[in-house]
This record gives sequence, C-alpha cells and structure tokens, in this order.
Amino acid sequence: MSRIAQTFAALQAKGRKALIPYVTAGFPFADITPELMHGMAAAGADIIELGVPFSDPMADGPVIQQAGEQALAAGVGMKQVLGMVRAFRERDGRTPVVLMGYANPVERYDLMHGTDAFVRDAAASGVDGILIVDYPPEECEAFAGKLKAAGLDLIFLLAPTSTAQRMDQVARVASGYVYYVSLKGVTGAGHLDTAAVAQMLPRIREHVRVPVGVGFGIRDAATAGAIGKVADAVVIGTRIIQLLQDQPREQAVATVAGFLRGIRAALDA
Repeated sequence: MSRIAQTFAALQAKGRKALIPYVTAGFPFADITPELMHGMAAAGADIIELGVPFSDPMADGPVIQQAGEQALAAGVGMKQVLGMVRAFRERDGRTPVVLMGYANPVERYDLMHGTDAFVRDAAASGVDGILIVDYPPEECEAFAGKLKAAGLDLIFLLAPTSTAQRMDQVARVASGYVYYVSLKGVTGAGHLDTAAVAQMLPRIREHVRVPVGVGFGIRDAATAGAIGKVADAVVIGTRIIQLLQDQPREQAVATVAGFLRGIRAALDA
C-alpha cells in the first residue's frame, strides 16, 4: 500500500478529511520550499502537492503562472524539485508528496538523464504521487505501470465536463486519489458552487474507487468546511500562493501555517 493510500485509510478510519495544500516549488524563494513543506505538515497538511515550474502551464491561472515564472527565473527545474523533496524527507518520512505539473519537464528529464530516469529518481527522492495535467489516461497506461512498479501513484484530474467514459478511463489507471476540478476554467478562477460539487461527487464515485479530492476555488475555512462534508480531500493552491506574494522570508512559513491551521480546524469541526 502506498503512503498516499495509507494516509487516506488512516483518515477514513478516524472520520477525517485530507487537507492537501499546493505550493509551487521554488516560490517565493528558491531555497524555501522544504521549510514551507515542513510548516504545512506541522499545521495539519496530510498530503503536499508540489508544483513543478513550467513555462506554459495551461491549467493554471495568473497567480500560479507568475509563481512558476519566478521559480524558473531562479533556476528551479525538475532536478531542483527532486532535491527539495529529498531535503524534506530528511526530517519527514510520513507526509506524502505529490508532484503536480506538465509532460514537458518529465519528458525532458528523461531525455537528459536516460529512459525512465524520472520515475527512478522521483521514487528515490521520496515522491509518492505524480499528477501530469496533460497526460490523458488513455495514453499513459505504460507510464502508470512504471510508476506503480516504483511504488508511486498516478493521479488524474476530473472536471464538471467529464463524461462517464472519461471517468472509466481514469478509473482504469488512477491510484492514490483523483482530483476533481470544481470549476470550468483555470486555477483561481470563478466562484465555487458547493451544491454542484455535492451533486457531482456521487457520479464520480460510481466509476472511481479511489478517494476524491476537490480543488480550484477553495479559498477559506468556510468553503473548505463545506467541501469537506462531501469530498475525501480538500486541495488549496492559489490562495496559498497569494498569501506568499511579497511576503518577507521570515514570515512566509508562519503565514502559510497559520492559514492552514484555520482550514484544518474547519475540516475537523
């Protein structure tokens, strides 16, 4: 059983929901990410999504795009991201880490370091799951198999427009959890309709047997608490990046940790 599956099983046994914060690796400072990750875990994060900076992130809104551009300008690429996970693992062997990004950095890493180098090095670094936004399920069964053999979960996005056929395709290869994008649009866009989410999740669960996390549009404790009543996990990204913008280094970790403690309390209420 993967570390992600173990985490969800332990939470479900206690009747609790998973808190999954997202941060772009290398933002707002190139070397602060492991420290931020430790702060998130201490504040109640159950799984951490670590964004891999990419120059053309089609699913991300302007806030996360800008964070990625800043990290890229600071020299943060896949090699550095894996190093951040290794540094985090020196003190935390429990909290699952999911890399979230796009196909280009993964495939470029293999071109530079050899066939299947990404899967090998991600596993060795302590990564637990991979979410590649632009890998459709019908085209990555071989990749999913390689990840599974290395003990890694492959996580997919589902959306309000996902058909039953698409859900079945995802169900065949997904593990760990699926990430339901609650809005039509990019990260940070629109208004979250909790009633619509509540209506969609039973449809997803008819096809998908892994836990379902919900993200896009969750910005505060109230919306997190409402989503936590129907989802297995709550994913928060854009709001965390906004909190980190223009934050002095000495206050960055405490600011994010304080925010997440409020979300954790709402989920546990």
